[in-house]
Amino acid sequence: MSLSTSPRGSVMQPSTPTSRRNWGIVLMLLIFSMLNFADKAAIGLASKPIRETMDLGASQYGLLSSAFFWLFAVGAVVLTAVFRRISYNWAVGILMFTWVLTMLPLTTQTTFGVLLASRIALGFFEGPAHALCQSIVHGLFPAQKRATAGAIVTAGTSIGPLLAAPTLTWIIMRWDWHASFIFLVGVSVVWTVVWFFFADRLPFKKRPQTTEEREAIVDPNGDIVVPFYRLLMLPSFWGLALLTFAGYLITSLKVTWLPAFMNEGLGYSMQTVGTLVAVPYVCAMFLLLGTGALSGWLLKRGFSSRVARSFLTTACLVFAGLSMIAFTQLPAGPIQLVFVVAAFSVNSIAFAIGFAGASDFLPAHQRAAFFGCIVAAYSVAGMVAPYALGIIVERAATPAEGYANGFLIVGIIICVLAVAGGLMLNPARARARLLDYTVIHAIRQNAAR
Repeated sequence: MSLSTSPRGSVMQPSTPTSRRNWGIVLMLLIFSMLNFADKAAIGLASKPIRETMDLGASQYGLLSSAFFWLFAVGAVVLTAVFRRISYNWAVGILMFTWVLTMLPLTTQTTFGVLLASRIALGFFEGPAHALCQSIVHGLFPAQKRATAGAIVTAGTSIGPLLAAPTLTWIIMRWDWHASFIFLVGVSVVWTVVWFFFADRLPFKKRPQTTEEREAIVDPNGDIVVPFYRLLMLPSFWGLALLTFAGYLITSLKVTWLPAFMNEGLGYSMQTVGTLVAVPYVCAMFLLLGTGALSGWLLKRGFSSRVARSFLTTACLVFAGLSMIAFTQLPAGPIQLVFVVAAFSVNSIAFAIGFAGASDFLPAHQRAAFFGCIVAAYSVAGMVAPYALGIIVERAATPAEGYANGFLIVGIIICVLAVAGGLMLNPARARARLLDYTVIHAIRQNAAR
C-alpha cells in the first residue's frame, strides 16, 4: 500500500516518524484493532449461553467458531487488492462500517443459520484488517521503529479482548448475549465518526503519485523491482507463513475456546472466567510491546534482522508451545493456570515482529499485497483449529480429557512450525535474492524491447 498525500500536498514520509500525525494514526489503528478482536472474542465469551439457547454440541459450536475464517483468506486477498486503489482513510472506514453491518443481525433474537452467516460475512470483511494496518504503519516509520509502531497497533489484539472480557461478560450476565453486540455496534459507530474527523481528508480513489512525490518518499527497498510472484517464491515468505500460522493457532483457540476451556475444563465459574480470561491479554500486551522494543534495540546494537525478527519470534512461539504441552500434563491449580496464561500470551508477537521482518526486504508498494497473502495463509489455522478441537472435546470421555488431548496436539504443532518458520525467514538473504532477481528482470525487459 503506497502512501497518500494530504490535502495540503505534504507527503507522509518515513523521514518524519515522530510526527504527532503519524503517532495519532497509530493510536486510532490501535483502537481499530481492539474493536477487531473484541468482535471475535464476543462469541467465545458468550459460548455457554449461545450453546444453551441454541442447543449446540461442542462440535457444532466449533463449526460456528471456525465459520468466521471460511472466507477470511478470500477477504484478505480480494479486499487488499481493492484497497490498493483506495485512500487509506476510506479503506479503514469502510472496513469498520461493514463490521457494524454484519453484527446488526445479532443484536436481536436470531437463528443458528443467521448467526453462522453473520460470522462468515464478518470474517470476510475482517480478513484484510491486519495487513492494511501494518502496511499503513510500516509506510510511516523507518526500519528501527517499525517493530515498535507495529507492535502498538497489534497490541490492540490483546487490549481489545482484555477490556471486552469483563465488560461483555457483565453485559451478557446482566442481560443476554445479544446485548453484547449492541454495545459493540455502538462503540464501532462512534469510532468511525471520530476516524473520519481525524484522518487525512483524501479523495476516495487514490490518485497516482507525481514524480516529485515518489522521489520524496524514502523506500529502503526501492532498488528492488521484481514481479510479485517472485516474492511468493522466497523461503522467507513461507517461513513467515509458518510462524504466523503457529501464532494464529493460538489466537483462534484463545478467542473461541479459552473461556469454555476455563469453565468446562478447569472448573471455574463463568463470572470468574470473565476475569481470568483477561489475564493472558494483559500479559500479551506487555510482552508484545516489550519484544517490539527489544527487536528494535537488537537492530540498533548491530544484530542481524534474522536474529532481531526471525529467531526472536521463534523463541517466543516455542515457549508458548512448550507451555501448552505443560499445562495439559499438570493437575488443576495455580501452577497449571500459570502455564495456561503463558501459552496464550505470546501469539501476537508472530504478527508484529514477523511482519516487521518482511518489511526489511519488501518494496513499499508491494507490502500490502504480500501481507494479504500471508494473512490468507495463516487464516487456515482459524478454519481448522476451532472445529477440530470441538470434535476432540465432544468425542472424549470428559470435556477435561478432550481439552487436554486437543491442546497437547496443538502445542506440539506450534513448536514444529515455529522452528521451521524461524529457519526459513531470513530477511537479509531474501533482500539479496530479490536484488539478483531485479538484475535478471531488467535484462529480460531490455531483451524484450
